[in-house]
Amino acid sequence: MSVDQKPVWYITTPIYYVNGRPHIGSSLTTVCCDVLARWRRMQGRRTWFLTGTDEQATNVFEAAAKAGVPVQEFVDRLAAEFRSVWDRLHIRYDDFIRTTEPRHVQVVQEVFRRLRDGGHVYLDLYEGWYCVADETFFRDSDVGPDRLCPNAECRKPLQRVQEQNYFFRLSAFAEPLLRHIEENPGFLQPDFRRNEVVSFIQQGLRDMSITRANNGWGIPVPGEPDKVIYVWFDALINYLAATGWPRDMARYAELWPADVHVMAKDIFVRFHATLWPAMLLALGLPLPRTVYAHGWWVDAEGRKQGKRTGGLPHPVEFSEELADLSGAAPEIAVDALRYLLLREMVFHGDTEFEREAFLKRYNADLANDLGNLCNRTVTMLTRYFGGVVPQAARVEQEIAQAAAQSAREYEAALAEFRFNTALESAWRLVARMNRYIEEKAPWSLAKRGETEELAVALCTCLEALRVAATLAAPVMPVAAQRVWRQIGLETTADTARWADAHAWGLVPPGTRVPPPEPIFPRIEEKRMTDSALSGASQVSGEAAAPAVPAPAAPAQKPPPITIDDFMKVELRVANVTAAEPVPNADKLLKLTLDVAGEPRTVLAGIAQMYEPQELVGRQVVLVANLQPRKMRGIESQGMLLAADVDGQAILVQPETVVPSGSRVR
Repeated sequence: MSVDQKPVWYITTPIYYVNGRPHIGSSLTTVCCDVLARWRRMQGRRTWFLTGTDEQATNVFEAAAKAGVPVQEFVDRLAAEFRSVWDRLHIRYDDFIRTTEPRHVQVVQEVFRRLRDGGHVYLDLYEGWYCVADETFFRDSDVGPDRLCPNAECRKPLQRVQEQNYFFRLSAFAEPLLRHIEENPGFLQPDFRRNEVVSFIQQGLRDMSITRANNGWGIPVPGEPDKVIYVWFDALINYLAATGWPRDMARYAELWPADVHVMAKDIFVRFHATLWPAMLLALGLPLPRTVYAHGWWVDAEGRKQGKRTGGLPHPVEFSEELADLSGAAPEIAVDALRYLLLREMVFHGDTEFEREAFLKRYNADLANDLGNLCNRTVTMLTRYFGGVVPQAARVEQEIAQAAAQSAREYEAALAEFRFNTALESAWRLVARMNRYIEEKAPWSLAKRGETEELAVALCTCLEALRVAATLAAPVMPVAAQRVWRQIGLETTADTARWADAHAWGLVPPGTRVPPPEPIFPRIEEKRMTDSALSGASQVSGEAAAPAVPAPAAPAQKPPPITIDDFMKVELRVANVTAAEPVPNADKLLKLTLDVAGEPRTVLAGIAQMYEPQELVGRQVVLVANLQPRKMRGIESQGMLLAADVDGQAILVQPETVVPSGSRVR
């Protein structure tokens, strides 16, 4: 059976360390996989979604000892918490694997036996440095005189280790890996991370120590109980163990190879993109079709936020805060959090986690846009037609086409893991419909007795709402169902079809809608400010001072300038020849411009609105005589003109193509 004929679409999260509680970072990965799995199910695909917990690590053993709890009891408690959190976040996983389960232990030992018998594993003396916190071996050349972990997020003391271990012949797989990467451009994503892997492999792969001395915790090496298998070698095998290999080959044939492995970037290059594929090649098994690494939540200085920093909230507690602040039902607040995670994160890069940005986005996108559109539509239908959907005399083709365009753009973006872009596409339809209501003014149509046009307007709103809810359903399954119910449909997240997002006219005349109920109540400004201050104090560990409102200053227009002042600004049309993300900067893109043959480098804060690849070939307007400024270690030689629309930058560009370097007057 070829990969394309494989009957089940198989997606995985990484398995999560149980040395601490889940947080927004691990929730992001799990929610995005859940969204993709729900989307595939809506398309009619049989889908298998695997998540789980990594429990055999030395640092887990030490965390249990520090807590004074037997290690098995410790991991049982935390594995149960992960399951509970995922359930409360509406994560619909098909399988939850734990590395302490017999099915996993048996497959890990079978993999080890096969690799040893095949000559891919050999016994040798290991001497070097080991970081318990990161579960990582380091060469002497990797370690500074301080003997601290080279990982900037760790920096804990290293242990000097000398023991007889088994090694995996990773060095033998450099060329096969490079060949597979070249022949399968979709294998490692996004593209710029694939380049990191190629560079890592080309620098030279070393054979890898894959066992440790048995300290009482871990999977024993077959026949040698004094040794346990290295946690990273063990953990990666979970993806295979969950398929039933090698006992249930019928199930294995349905699932393997995995269609998508998703994880954060820190475990991508060395483990998921190099070690794991090499292990599969050694076993003679197919490699996963796609391995995707997303960025981190970071602070304002670009530093990773996670368990170690304590800078990210617990996802359930954050959703409860959203419910408390807004008055939304708890299950709606959970869906709101799911939306905000994917809408705020620029998935291919790092993004600053800002509590206030989440709350403002909730008000803007959910309360003001989607919630308001739904409430206004149902209220007017109740007022003017007694809550019964009328027969529309015609279809508003412009709106139907806009809905179809949103669906196509959403689908294309989701297929490329551009979750924020997909949601932007859906919300363009929502924004268009709020403008449509103002344009059509149904209240005026009713007052003038134009019943036929009123019916067309409200039926158009109902259909657009149905499409928008269908697009939102993979991300917000409960909220989407509430929207469907509000417009009189019995659709549920489990029965919704993706084809309906591309259709028009599925709200039948005669449908009765229930009384309008706000789905996303608005967060009051003062409560939002208080929450942001409280959240900041929780992260910093300091008590926030009470907010003292400043007296409102009257709005003032900038003073007028002369034509001579304006003529000092040199505006030029430039062609974008290259674009790429700026590391550790969620809003910045580095653009290479051609200005009448002169190359320029410009940093632009447009990463949340534009993907790098979509900018190449476009024309932009450049402030060409601006004093260069260095940001993130890069000199920016000018500034692009952009419109500020609700805090988002929309590039200004010529109406038609003009010669590069043309003066803008």
